[in-house]
Amino acid sequence: MAALTPFTLDDARKLAKAYNDLDPGRIEAVEPVLAGTVNSSYAIQLADRRVFVRIYEEQEHDGAVTEASRLERLAARGVRTPPPLRRGDGDFVGTMHGKPVVVFPWRAGEMRCLASVTTEDSWRVGVALAELHLAGRDLPAAVGRFEPKDLSLRLDRLASVPFPAIRGEVPSLRAKLATWMARRDPTLPRGLVHGDVFRDNVLWNQRGVGAEISALLDFESASFGVLAYDLMVTVLAWSFRDALDETVAASLVAGYDSVRPLEARERAALLAEGCLAAIRFTITRLTDAELRAAEAGVPPRRDKDWRRFAMRLATLESLGDEGLARVLAVRRTAS
Repeated sequence: MAALTPFTLDDARKLAKAYNDLDPGRIEAVEPVLAGTVNSSYAIQLADRRVFVRIYEEQEHDGAVTEASRLERLAARGVRTPPPLRRGDGDFVGTMHGKPVVVFPWRAGEMRCLASVTTEDSWRVGVALAELHLAGRDLPAAVGRFEPKDLSLRLDRLASVPFPAIRGEVPSLRAKLATWMARRDPTLPRGLVHGDVFRDNVLWNQRGVGAEISALLDFESASFGVLAYDLMVTVLAWSFRDALDETVAASLVAGYDSVRPLEARERAALLAEGCLAAIRFTITRLTDAELRAAEAGVPPRRDKDWRRFAMRLATLESLGDEGLARVLAVRRTAS
């Protein structure tokens, strides 16, 4: 669901008037873009091109301005993300139905299904993530919404819900969060992290051999965080089918390391960061998918099943430091 706020043809023409290079008279159609869960997304079809419209459902105006400015700077530094279009008044952000709205150039491409991901694909994803980390190293960013204290608050909420199956997961998750936070190295390099480089946020220009990434999308979760954590979020998102695909995981990390070589302390921390990432998505999918579905009396979304990340957590814990180092071909250094 990605059309929470209605956006009509008349709305599109009104919006286009704020841009010097968008002719309201050349707008032919408006289509919802049914991807994502946070913002409303639409495509405007003009006579000669398409543009992408994002209506922010949770961000306030200042937050949208910050994100749009960051995307422009990242794109200027070579990150493969479409920069927002400037309005005639020089700003990026307008208002539509009382909510911030930003227009982007349309970036063509296709998403990878999990079964089609190759080691070449994962290498390129690792390279793109490392390029993003380097490009954003000096850009200001706030701490994200999924820090351990935020996850603890979500667990507090789950502990009081009237659904025993959900409530019963809380003690184990609380203990695991405490265990892996205690193992986290507080000195790890930090900077701008994407936080959500999942397959639906990466577009490719073609299928098969030689395919290139055409765009990284959806920086809604971008924040100031641990770079190795962002790497492991990406490994978890791309490397698991019914089980861990070790070759895909190793290729992704190798691609990253080829652009931004991991420090010894980062190599030693990959297990803890990966477990924290798996715990984060287990908890947020319990609150944002499982609980919402239970409250609404409808089946939960299969593509947001929290058990998938619980399985990833169990896999990492069973591997341990030595096993994960073997899988990722990363040399473990003595602490």
